[in-house]
Amino acid sequence: MFVLSHPERSTPSWPAAPGWAVTGRAADPEDAAFCAGAMLAHLQGAMAQPGLPLALWRDRLALEAAAATVRLSGRPEGLAELRDTLCLTRPGDPLGPAGEIGQAWRRAVTRPLTARGMVHLPGVAPELVRRELARTGPPVARAATTLEAVLAEAPRAETAALILADAVLARALGWDRIVPLLAIGLAPRDLRRDGDELRLACHQAVVRAAARAAGLAQDLVRRAARLHAVAPKLRARGAEAALALFLAQDALAPVALTSLMSDRAARRLCDRLVALGALRELTGRDSFRLYGL
Repeated sequence: MFVLSHPERSTPSWPAAPGWAVTGRAADPEDAAFCAGAMLAHLQGAMAQPGLPLALWRDRLALEAAAATVRLSGRPEGLAELRDTLCLTRPGDPLGPAGEIGQAWRRAVTRPLTARGMVHLPGVAPELVRRELARTGPPVARAATTLEAVLAEAPRAETAALILADAVLARALGWDRIVPLLAIGLAPRDLRRDGDELRLACHQAVVRAAARAAGLAQDLVRRAARLHAVAPKLRARGAEAALALFLAQDALAPVALTSLMSDRAARRLCDRLVALGALRELTGRDSFRLYGL
């Protein structure tokens, strides 16, 4: 028997997002900026909740941002198909265009917000990355300017533009990693806007995406507490390390645990955790299953 390093804690509900900020669609630039600031402050508090698995939270938001970016590029793959590609493709096999977008987002949220950390963004020159990370000004307006500048220089680099814009936003807010917001909140038509219209769209996008991200954080706090609660019931060798992986990644196939235990033991552990209400099977399939909080 073992106990994870973070035992079960009480998980009081984080206050709901301010309704006046998320209801409606502020069309006035000053109102939109005020609502965005309120929602970013709310998100900052949600991020600081005890028990939130930050790596998992960012990874799941990265998947949502990737799915949104795939839609922006006009491709048909949805979130489920993207998750399959990222989790089931064997190392060394091609991921395809949608999978490459997913991989770019998943890598981006793990890297420091420095020119060196962001230098490998697809389709943009390193000097452009350095220039945009050095921008100053109000956070969302700064990110909108970056988005416009990157797309002006590299019109087909939507993925890099959105990643870099979210990196500029996170850096302006003093965060140490990207929290995908703009990619989740923007609509395809917004990428064709510029100037004041784009800044307004970015403020509105932050309101929507911050509300989504804060709600996800609260959900993951509850789910992580449940996983910690059932940990003492597990006796499989390697179970503790397996649970740590589930607390860091959006989804895993049992084969991802075979460095810790046999394939059969990995499948039994996943099914056991589902039965205990600590994990979900995410595909609804009888084979090639994926599991996550």
